[in-house]
Amino acid sequence: MIYNTLNQMKAKNLAAGKYADGQGLWLIKRSKNAGKWIQRLYTDSKRREMDLGRWPDVSISEAREKAAQARKALRDGVDPIQAKHSAKQRMHRLNVADAIDSCFKARQAELKGDGKAGRWLFPLKVHAIPKIGKKAIEDIDQHELKRVLEPIWHEKAVTARKVLNRLNLTLKHAAALGLDVDLQATMKARALLGKQRHEAKHIPSLPYQEAPAFYQWLCTKEIISAYALRFLILTAARTSEVRFATYDEINNDIWTLPPERTKTGQEHRVPLTDEALRVIALAKASSDQELLFPSLRGKALSDAAMSRFMEREGYSARPHGFRATFRTWVEEQTTTPFEVKEAALGHVVDSEVVRAYQRSDRLEMRRELTLSWTQYISTNPLPL
Repeated sequence: MIYNTLNQMKAKNLAAGKYADGQGLWLIKRSKNAGKWIQRLYTDSKRREMDLGRWPDVSISEAREKAAQARKALRDGVDPIQAKHSAKQRMHRLNVADAIDSCFKARQAELKGDGKAGRWLFPLKVHAIPKIGKKAIEDIDQHELKRVLEPIWHEKAVTARKVLNRLNLTLKHAAALGLDVDLQATMKARALLGKQRHEAKHIPSLPYQEAPAFYQWLCTKEIISAYALRFLILTAARTSEVRFATYDEINNDIWTLPPERTKTGQEHRVPLTDEALRVIALAKASSDQELLFPSLRGKALSDAAMSRFMEREGYSARPHGFRATFRTWVEEQTTTPFEVKEAALGHVVDSEVVRAYQRSDRLEMRRELTLSWTQYISTNPLPL
C-alpha cells in the first residue's frame, strides 16, 4: 500500500474531486481552494466517514494525526465518530434556562390556566433562572439548589416549594432527553435546607354574617370587577374560573366548566340563580363579547383585579376567601349533606369505586343550596 501520497503543494494544485492519501484518509475538494478531510472507517462491516476538518485550515500533517488517532481508537474498541459526537454535545450542553423552557412547553397542555398565563414559569424566572439559568443542567446538584432557595426557604415558603418542585420536573425532563442529571438533587437540597419555619396562612375571608351587607353594597358598584365579584360570591367558584368564564359555557341556567378549566380535571356544572343571570346581563357590553367579565381591553381580568378592588375599598378579605365564607355558612346554617357541600365547591368527594356507580353530580341538590345562599346574601342585610 502507498501511504502519504499527498503534500501541501500537490493538494493546492489539485482540481475539485476526491484524492486518497492512504490508510483511508481522503481529501475532498469542492473547488481548487476549499475542501475537507475525511477518514474512512469500517465498523460492523459498514463503511463510515469521519469528518476531520476543513482544508486548508487543517494541514496534511494534522489530518494524518487525527486519522491515526481515529484508527487507534477503533482498534481499542471505541467508536471515534460517536465519541466525537458526544464530545460535541458536551461542548453545547443544555443550560438550566433552556431546560426549564423545554419542560414548560412539554407540560403546558396540562397546566390549564397556569400554562396559558405563564404563571408556572414566573417563580423560576424570579428566583432560579437569574442565578443558575446559564449553568448546564447536568451540573446542577443539591448545593446549587440550596444556594438558590436558601434566601426564600423560610420567608417565602410556598414560592420556594414551587421553585423546588418545578426544578425537580425539569430535571426529570432532562433525564428523559438522555442527559446525565442527578434526579435526587431536589430531595438532597430539601434535606440540606431543613424544615421550613413558615406557617401556612389561610386566605382572609369575610365572616358569613357580614356577607349580606357586603353583597348589597357591592350591588351599588357598576364596574366589571364588582360584577365578577358578585358572580364569584353567588357561585362559590374559584377566581380563575370566573375570570376566564365565557358565554359558550352558559346554557340556560347552568354554567358548565370543561375539565381543562377545573382544578380536579373533571367537568363541573354550576347551577345559576336568577340573580347570577342578572349579573351576567349587567356585565354584557356588546353582542360579540366572548368573556363574561372582560377587562377594558377585551381580555380576561387580571388575577389581581378583584383583590385590588376589595383592597382599595378597605377590605382585608380576598375574593377566594368567599369560598370559605360560603362553606362556613353551609356548615352552620344548613343541614346539607357533606357530599353536597363539597360538590358545591367543585371538590371530588367520592372514591373512584363509588364514582364508577354513583354518576350523579348532585346538581338538583346543589341548585337548592345555591338558591338558599343567594336568598341569604340578597335579603335583610346587616348594616355596614
